[in-house]
Amino acid sequence: MTPEPENRVLEMLRQLDRKVDFLAEDVADLKTRMMAVEEGLAALAQDLAGVNRRLDHLEARVGRIGHRLDLAE
Repeated sequence: MTPEPENRVLEMLRQLDRKVDFLAEDVADLKTRMMAVEEGLAALAQDLAGVNRRLDHLEARVGRIGHRLDLAE
């Protein structure tokens, strides 16, 4: 005996619901991982900004030293 059409539709809807639940879990996992990446990039950007400030300071000091030694143009 063939299953009733309504039962087949319900079964297909249940399968679709399971797949959507699986996708929702995957998206939630990806969002969590992306937040971790963004936080890591923000920390890296702060570190790079600190390095740039130190390099700027070092460049100024080297310029002053060069000026004192009459090496500057």
